[in-house]
Amino acid sequence: MPTIDFVSLDRRAVNTSIELAAGVTDADLAKPTPCRAWTVYGLLAHMATQHYGFAAASRGDADPEVWKLRDLGADPVQAYIESAEHVLAAFAEDGVTERIFPLLEFGPDVKAPGHQAISFHFIDYVVHSWDLATALGITVDFTVDVLDAAQTVAQIVPVGEARLVPGAAFGPDLPYTGTNQLDQIVAVLGRSPAWPF
Repeated sequence: MPTIDFVSLDRRAVNTSIELAAGVTDADLAKPTPCRAWTVYGLLAHMATQHYGFAAASRGDADPEVWKLRDLGADPVQAYIESAEHVLAAFAEDGVTERIFPLLEFGPDVKAPGHQAISFHFIDYVVHSWDLATALGITVDFTVDVLDAAQTVAQIVPVGEARLVPGAAFGPDLPYTGTNQLDQIVAVLGRSPAWPF
């Protein structure tokens, strides 16, 4: 996977999430999302927390406090955008793909090479962009190269019991017979392309 430029792809996925978040209104914050019991506010809070957690990990910071769910304050949209800009700046640093990231959210001793850790972040923001767009009743589009890379990562996400534990990032894969590539990706990662049905 090091031959795929996940830093660039991740930037594009995160920027898509920023564009979607910028359209969120106060009335949208209580809407349900495809992410378990999360509302739009809960999804934004999770996403912001992930951004700060991955940014800290990129610096070798293993403080578990960084991964605790954040309160987005009086302006959740702006708080989300700031978190996204923060992780993009962290991932833009020289040599970031060669660093070792402590990923405490995945376990107390989990560490990953930077290129792999950023691929994890990337797949999250392809899927979470879909989650947010779906909750808002709109569609999200990615270019073929983004989707091809996302499909590559999605296919190596562990399956089986790892998908069933509380707090698992992705649910069990769901059958999907359509041809839409993004829908294929989200189904592999436990989302129903026909949500909320």
